[in-house]
Amino acid sequence: MTILLQGVLDAVSIGGLFALMALGIGLIFGIMRLINFAHGELITIGGYAMVVLADAPPLATAILTLLFVILLALVMERLAFRPLRQASLPTLLIASFAVSYLLQNVLLLIFGGNTKGVNFLPSLSQPIEFSGLRITYLQTVIIVVTIVLLVAVTLFLKRTRFGIQMRAAAEDFRMAQLVGIGATAVAVTAFATSGFLASVVSLLYITQIGVILPQTGLQPALFGFVATVLGGLGSLLGAAVGGFVIGCLAVVLQIVLPLELRLFRDAFLFAILFAVLLIRPQGFIVVRWARERV
Repeated sequence: MTILLQGVLDAVSIGGLFALMALGIGLIFGIMRLINFAHGELITIGGYAMVVLADAPPLATAILTLLFVILLALVMERLAFRPLRQASLPTLLIASFAVSYLLQNVLLLIFGGNTKGVNFLPSLSQPIEFSGLRITYLQTVIIVVTIVLLVAVTLFLKRTRFGIQMRAAAEDFRMAQLVGIGATAVAVTAFATSGFLASVVSLLYITQIGVILPQTGLQPALFGFVATVLGGLGSLLGAAVGGFVIGCLAVVLQIVLPLELRLFRDAFLFAILFAVLLIRPQGFIVVRWARERV
């Protein structure tokens, strides 16, 4: 029972990060049908912001990192994606890759390719032990922040004017425009929200791993993308569910795999996810526009 509960705690903390990553990616896809591969670079840039602000008070570092990543997401929307809003999906996908590689190389030019340490709130790595269970303060923060943000995003989408407009645009973007919903306002709100989620993931994820490279955001973005597909493209609830499923699978594999095979955990994880998608290619939750398309 202790091992089971420990696994549940680990799965929820890891799945929470994946859920937030998937939610940020799913927001943009739901409205623009765009898989924003540059979402990973937002996470990376948040980590470098923490490096630059290493001597600042922790609260100031967190706030400035949040603001900088959100601002960068808005600049990305204005310069890269707004001019291509009416473009085809392959064009948007290529633009997304281009922005991703551009930001990676800019970071490489500015900071170099060497690993940099991030020592943000090291006290969060201290463990808490109770009834044989062991969890760090950081894991506790991740779980609490994930729950709060999932509830906050749900309330934002269901109770606020911009949230309702975003949901309408996600159902049928052209029809939303015809009834008077501003495309620019919806897109800007979506990118700002996505940037906020990326900045939160950056603070939590980079604090957890303690290092930063220009390619650091690639792996979490990949897991976020897979979680979005697994949950059902266009479904924000599905994206969150997909993130938690991946987190649970990662923890289970870490427990059950022999020591010599744990190095290949991600390979086993993606093999399982591939098998699931073969059985249910539409994902766990199918949104209306995808159902009509089928």
